[in-house]
Amino acid sequence: MNAKVNDAVQKHEEKDTSLQNGQDWKDPKRYLWLLGPALPGIGLAALTGYAIAPKKLKALAWTGPALVHGIIPALDRAIGEDQSNPPESAVRTLEQDKYYDRIVKAFIPTQYAMTFMGAWLASRKKTPIEDKIGLTLTVGAINGVGINTAHELGHKSNKLNKILAMAALAPTGYTHFVVEHNFGHHKRVATPEDPASSRMGESFWKFLPRTVIGGIKSSVKIEKARLARKGKSFWSLDNELLQGWAMSAGFFGATTLVCGPRAVPFLAAQAVYGASLLESVNYIEHYGLLRQKDKNGKYERTKPEHSWNSNHIVTNLFLYQLQRHSDHHAHPARSFQALRHFEKAPQLPGGYASMLLPAYVPNWWYEEMDKRVIDHYEGDLSKINWDPDRKEELTAKYADYAARVAAEVKARRESSDSEEAA
Repeated sequence: MNAKVNDAVQKHEEKDTSLQNGQDWKDPKRYLWLLGPALPGIGLAALTGYAIAPKKLKALAWTGPALVHGIIPALDRAIGEDQSNPPESAVRTLEQDKYYDRIVKAFIPTQYAMTFMGAWLASRKKTPIEDKIGLTLTVGAINGVGINTAHELGHKSNKLNKILAMAALAPTGYTHFVVEHNFGHHKRVATPEDPASSRMGESFWKFLPRTVIGGIKSSVKIEKARLARKGKSFWSLDNELLQGWAMSAGFFGATTLVCGPRAVPFLAAQAVYGASLLESVNYIEHYGLLRQKDKNGKYERTKPEHSWNSNHIVTNLFLYQLQRHSDHHAHPARSFQALRHFEKAPQLPGGYASMLLPAYVPNWWYEEMDKRVIDHYEGDLSKINWDPDRKEELTAKYADYAARVAAEVKARRESSDSEEAA
C-alpha cells in the first residue's frame, strides 16, 4: 500500500515539475488569437450586410470606428488585464508552432476582399455621402490594423514573409514601413533622432508630419545604403521600396479599373486614415521616453523601460500582443504568442485602443501622460525626451511636481534602507 502511495506521489511531483518546465504547458489563449484574422472578416460581414440592406443596416457602414474607438476599449475595461507569461521552456515550442504563423497570414486575403467590397460600395452613385465616410473609416481602420499584421511578418527573415508584409501594407500605401521600422526605428528608438518616437509636450498633430516625412526619408536613406553595399543603384529591381510602391500602385490600379474612378477618393482617404492609426500607435508607444547616453556619448541599449506597455487582453488579442512592446524591442524576431510582460516596463492607463482618442486631443493626452512620464523617471526631468520647442515651458510647469516625486522616492528608499539595516 505504501509503495502505491509513494508511486502516486512521485508521479504527481514529476507532473508538477514538467508543468513548471513548460513541457505540458498549453497556451490558454490559443484559440482567442483568432480574433486577429477575424477582424477583416467582421468588416467584410458588416459591409456585406450594408450592401444587402443599405437603408435598414445603415449603421454597419461605421463598424470600423465603432470597433476601434468604442467596442474594443469597452471590452478592455470590462475584461481587464493579463500579466501571465509563458514559461521560458515553452517559448521554443510556441515559436515553432505553425498555427500562429498561419493566423497572422490569414488576415491578408480577407483584408483584400473587405477593401475591394468597400471600394465597390463607396463608388456606387446611390451611396449617401455620410455612408461613404463611414465605409472609408471602416476599411481604413481595419487596414490600419493590417499594418500590425505586416509588422509581425516583416520581422521574420523569410523572403515570403517580407512579401506578405508588403502585401498587408499595400492598401495603405505604407510599404516603406517594412524598411524603416526594422532598420531605422529599432536602431534609434527612444532617442530624439527617431522620427517614430514622440517627445513629451509634442502633440500628435505635430508628431504626425514629423514621423511620416522622417520615416520616408529614413527608409530611402537605408535602402540606398543597402543597395550601394551590393553595388546597385536606387533604381535597381532589388529595391524593396520600389517593390512595395509597385504593389500599392497595382492594387489601387486594379481596384479602380474594376470599381471605376469614383473609387479613387475612397482608396486615398482610407489609406490616409489607416496609416494615421499606425502613427497614432507609434505616438503612444514611446512618448517622452529616452535612452540615456554614457560618458562616451553613446546611447545605452534599449531596455524594458523605454516602451509604454499594456496587458489589456482584448486589444492584445486583436493586435498580436503589440502592447508587450518592451519585449518586442528586446527580441524583434520573437513571435507574438511568446512575448512577455516585464515588471519594470512603464504601463499605460489603458490599452492602445483606449488611448487613441486621447492622443487626438492634446490637452487630454497631456493630462493622462505627462505626470506618468515624470513618475517613471522619479522626478528627474533631465532624463525625459522633451519637445525642444516646449522644454523650457514644461520644465517650469512641472518643477514643483517633479520635486515632490523625487522627495517621495528618496523617502521610500531611505525607509527601505532603514528596514533592511534593522
